[in-house]
Parts: sequence; C-alpha cells; structure tokens
Amino acid sequence: MAGRLAHMTNWSAPFRSGLRPASVPINAELSIPGSKSATNRALILAAIASSKSIIRKPLASRDTDLMVDGLRKLGCKIEKINTKDGFDYEITPQPLMGPAQIDVGNAGTVMRFLPPIAALAKGLIHFDGDERSHERPVAPVIDGLEQLGISIEHGNKYRLPLTINGSGKVKGGTVKIDASASSQFVSALLLLAPATEDGITIQNIGPSLPSLPHIEMTIQMLQLFGAKVEISENTWKVSPCKLIGQDLIIEPDLSNAAPFMAAAMICGGTVLIKDWPEKTAQPGDQLRSIFSSMGAKITHDKAGLKVSGSGSVKGIDIDLSNVGELTPSIAAVASLANTASTLRGIGHLRLHETDRLAALASEINNLGGSVTEGPGELLIKPTQMKSSQIFKSYEDHRMATAGAIIGLAIEGITVENIETTRKTLSDFPGMWQAMLDG
Repeated sequence: MAGRLAHMTNWSAPFRSGLRPASVPINAELSIPGSKSATNRALILAAIASSKSIIRKPLASRDTDLMVDGLRKLGCKIEKINTKDGFDYEITPQPLMGPAQIDVGNAGTVMRFLPPIAALAKGLIHFDGDERSHERPVAPVIDGLEQLGISIEHGNKYRLPLTINGSGKVKGGTVKIDASASSQFVSALLLLAPATEDGITIQNIGPSLPSLPHIEMTIQMLQLFGAKVEISENTWKVSPCKLIGQDLIIEPDLSNAAPFMAAAMICGGTVLIKDWPEKTAQPGDQLRSIFSSMGAKITHDKAGLKVSGSGSVKGIDIDLSNVGELTPSIAAVASLANTASTLRGIGHLRLHETDRLAALASEINNLGGSVTEGPGELLIKPTQMKSSQIFKSYEDHRMATAGAIIGLAIEGITVENIETTRKTLSDFPGMWQAMLDG
C-alpha cells in the first residue's frame, strides 16, 4: 500500500456523477482508524508510566510513527503486536537516555509533546523536522521548559531545530505561558507534570485558548493513568505521581470522519461511521451538531453514527475556535451550500500545517468560488464553481481531503500530493473509493 500511494502525487478526485448515475445515492459503512490525538497522548503517558501498557487499535500514520520512533530513540521499549484487526502497541517503560536525534516531521504533537519528555532523559536530545516545522510555533513550550530550569539550545530563536540538554530529572514548579496559538502548549506541559519531582502548575496568560476540548482530552487521559489534575480559571495543576500502565482501546479519529460525512450530504444517501463512541472528549464529536445545522440527518445507535443527506446543503454561521481542525472540511461543504456561511474564531489556523485560511480562500476562489478572508474568519458565498485544475494541498492533510470533498461535486479536480493524507490516514484514496463504491 505504501508503494502504491508513493506514486499518487497528483490524484484525480472522484466525481460522483462520473462513477454512477447521480440519482443513485451513497450507501456505505466504514471504520475510521484510531485517533491521532489519543494515540500520541497514550504513547507519551505509557512511556513515562511505572508499569507496562497495551494500546489497542492505535492509528497507523506518519505522525504516530514519528512519535513511536522518537520514544524508542529515548530508550522506551515499544513492540508492535499483530492482531486480526491490525496491530496493538505494547509499551514497556525504560529509563530515558540520550544522546538522540529525533525527527518531528510536521507533526504538532511530536514537536510539542516530545521535547518536555526528553527533558527527563540524560544527555543531548536534538529535534528537527520538515521545513514547515521551522515556521510553526513552539516558543511557549520552550519558554515553559526554561522556566522550569531546563537547558535548551535554540539560537535564541525559540523555534526548531532545538536541543534539550537533559539532566535526567525535572524538578517542576509554576510556569506562565501564552497558549493563544495552540492548546498543545498546555497539553505538552501537562503530560510532563506527573514525572517531575514537584509537579507543575500551568497558567495561560494569553488572551485566548483555542481547541479547549484537546486539553480536556489530555486531562482525561492523565486521570486514566492515575494522575490528579486540579483545574481553575486558565490554570492547571498536576501533582507528581507514578503513572499506572493501562490496557486501553483508542477511539476512532472523529475529525477524520468529516470528509466521509460530508460525502453523504453532498451526494445524497447514507454513510454509517462504525464504533462512534457514546461519550468522548474528541472535538470531532461536534460534527454531529455542525453538519445537522447544515442539513444532514444524523442518528446514533449501537452500530455507530449514521449520516444521511439529500444533496442540498445549507450555509452556517459558527464559531470554530474550539474545533479549528474541522474547518477545512466545513469550508469545503460550505462552498457547495445554497446559502452563505461565516466561519469565525479560526485565526490560530494560520499557524497549522499551512496558513489554512489563506490556503482555503485561494483554492476555493481558484475554482470560481467566493471566499473572503478576514483576520480570523472566512466568509463563503454560494457560487457556481468549475474546474479542470490542480487543487493545492500545501503538504496539509486537511487541505487534501477538502479538495476531495469539493471534487465530488465539481468535475475535473486533481488534488496535489494526496499522500500527505498519510499524516492521519494510511490510505485515504482507498477508503474514499470504497465508500463511493458502496
């Protein structure tokens, strides 16, 4: 599979009417691979626990591979155990040691979560990644670690590449950081906290805090492994403790369900997402209410989440500050709606894999769409789009899947660099075609 995808740099997005008569609705059932956010948090906590853990149904993707490889280079024992459904990870904690060279790729969780853990190791731990990683913000993590007395070489740039000079232990203390660009800055220090001598108190002094559900996910997983977390306004305190290894099943990545849910709305028909959890901290769970507001009929039972659409989509006016990662899929659907949409509270997306606001505006407008870009919002008006050109992905998996969504309704779209979807899905093109084939 990896070899096949490696040759699919430019991918002709399937056009629904070109596959079968447009009157035939979609009728598909599919399983979404495990959550990247949950997998990488679980790997970190298992690596610093006091006993062995089993992580079942983890995501297989570039981002999770980078996390596993980084933890292994720090000395953690991680074994892949094959199962009839794929594989599990068995993690046996070991003393963390340098020196090590760690590749973060363009994975936010790896570039922000691993440096704090590396501070627990003894020796020099060097971090570098893709060219885009040098532009993405990590300064609050570096600043927070320096406040804790950790020696870090970064050329006074507060960006990658960087080198942690670990002493083998972290005392802990109180840190004040500006987390307005990413909730991951808070999560990174929370994940380190139980392994410190005194625990860590984190205060967000920034003007805002995007993607709060991701912090809630971090807290829930900390508590699952036995940590105690105290929460007050813009402040989180984690006491030192020995984390207890867990046997846990990773939930499906609900954010990755967005394109498949969108397909039912745009083409008409029904898509069943299997094993959608009853209760979850994942931000992707908000897709239920968001897509319902845009015209989908959504029901949930033991089988999973059933999404039905008529082929007609309504616009939406919504604040996406807590679920910014869903914006590309929502913007793609909104570009095909019959009324205008305003997507607000998404200024922090300019600092993601790419500047997602600029990228979405550029690519949709290039198709004849109407997107007006503001500092932290997108205004999308309904227009008749047409295409026979490249939809650029900007090495951003969410942009690539946005192109696939629009390609269902607009004939002739070619998505650039489709293999970038491997960041969170090992074979998006295969899953997409299987859904359309029913």
